[in-house]
Amino acid sequence: MDKLRKNRTLKKLRLFFSSSRRSKKLKSPECRSDSCGVLEGYGKPSVAHATVVIFLEFFSWGLLTSPTIQALKVAFPTGTFLKNGIVQGIKGILSFLSAPLIGALSDTWGRKSFLLLSVFFTCAPIPILLLSPTAYFVTVALSGIFSVTFSIAFAYVADCTVEKERSFSYGVVSATFAASLVISPALGTWLEQYDKGEARVVLLATLITVLNLCFIVFFVPESLQEASRKASWGSAISWEKADPFSSLRKASTDVRLLRLSLMVFLSYLPEAGQYSCFFLYLKQVVGFSLNEVASFIAVLCVSSVLAQTVGLSFLMMIFGYKLTIMVGLLFQACQLFIYGIWTAKWLMWTAGILASLSTITYPAISALVSRNAKPEQQGVVLGILTGMRGLCNGLGPAIFGLIFYLSHVTLSDPPGASEFEGLTLPSTTQQQSPASNKTLLHAVLDPPKFAGLPFLIGVVPVLLALLIALCISEKDPFLKPYHSSSRSHSPAPSSPSESSPRVPLTSNSS
Repeated sequence: MDKLRKNRTLKKLRLFFSSSRRSKKLKSPECRSDSCGVLEGYGKPSVAHATVVIFLEFFSWGLLTSPTIQALKVAFPTGTFLKNGIVQGIKGILSFLSAPLIGALSDTWGRKSFLLLSVFFTCAPIPILLLSPTAYFVTVALSGIFSVTFSIAFAYVADCTVEKERSFSYGVVSATFAASLVISPALGTWLEQYDKGEARVVLLATLITVLNLCFIVFFVPESLQEASRKASWGSAISWEKADPFSSLRKASTDVRLLRLSLMVFLSYLPEAGQYSCFFLYLKQVVGFSLNEVASFIAVLCVSSVLAQTVGLSFLMMIFGYKLTIMVGLLFQACQLFIYGIWTAKWLMWTAGILASLSTITYPAISALVSRNAKPEQQGVVLGILTGMRGLCNGLGPAIFGLIFYLSHVTLSDPPGASEFEGLTLPSTTQQQSPASNKTLLHAVLDPPKFAGLPFLIGVVPVLLALLIALCISEKDPFLKPYHSSSRSHSPAPSSPSESSPRVPLTSNSS
């Protein structure tokens, strides 16, 4: 069995890299223009094109981890967690509402144009950070309308791969997202600390965004076949395809699918809330320095990639689908409980490792869907689960921000600390961290000022999801009455967090 799995993995790797090699073998590639006026790029569409776009977009956002934490303090000096939750919640809701429509339009007019549009508007807030922190966060919230880069990227991958290659290719794209956040937060923090170089960080992130846009325009070929686009020109887009709530209604038609959808909703709701404000919480409440926050993100991303590759394969081989899902939920509940009760830094790192291990939950669920749903039904089932997660992206941050606000958690710096002291004098910040931890320890003993209350409350829905997982069978099929169109591609997670670590609060979850 192990030898068979190894051979399949090697075969998928050869298929992935062969698509890139085929593109290089084309004779005298010429840059052409399609009917939409967008350059067609070079070579044939491949998974490599999508990975480059994803890497560059989230590398630029990772650079802004430290500047965004500081901008939050300037833009929202009071009620910071609540207002950050509102910003992230509006962005998530707008993305949830617009994703089906943009996806349907990309089915009609092609992927490349909307990939370019999504990257442009998702990264548009980056240079605005230098002008006004308030305007920056307003733009971040509104950019949710077009923050669907992952949805378009996965559709691009589905167009240029066969059915057997897709799940592996989706994993490659998700791993690329995590890889982009390994060094970018640390690099951004170092540049900002070097002679107050916040402008340098924003400029570098903007240049990388411009590079990404140029790569899409000049090098990314259109993945949707021209015959399909011509057949769709002028055709009406049905409301069912553009309705963001259609997938949620379908979940109620099948008991097994309803259980799975509720489990995804209950587990992802606290996860979406946690990662919308978590790094701000570590910096301003627990007392992490900016360097420690950057290192934490790097460790989280690396361990998550290992968990979703080596760890997931091992658990699936030993325990199977159902128990692997339950193990992931158990890790998630444990790390939320630790963050909700304790504030010691070594426990924060320990809980971070548990959080990365919990990222195996959704890949295990996707594997269960692949086993129990017919090939023509997998797109419908995964689309329903994606809709659930998209809804959580809007509700989770708002709920966490509200709980932080009601529990009176503020971002008050230690006495005598300047607003940007952590940037120019990191040693001073480290000396004052014990005082911050001591103050937080007193807050833990005072229920009205419970700093980790949102994380502790988040344990409840995860435990409910764990109970629902007990009722799920590994062999029951989904959606027996439904049949999806043979032309539709198999959707995958519409955001990086679905099979990879969540994006820090600095970035737009596309």
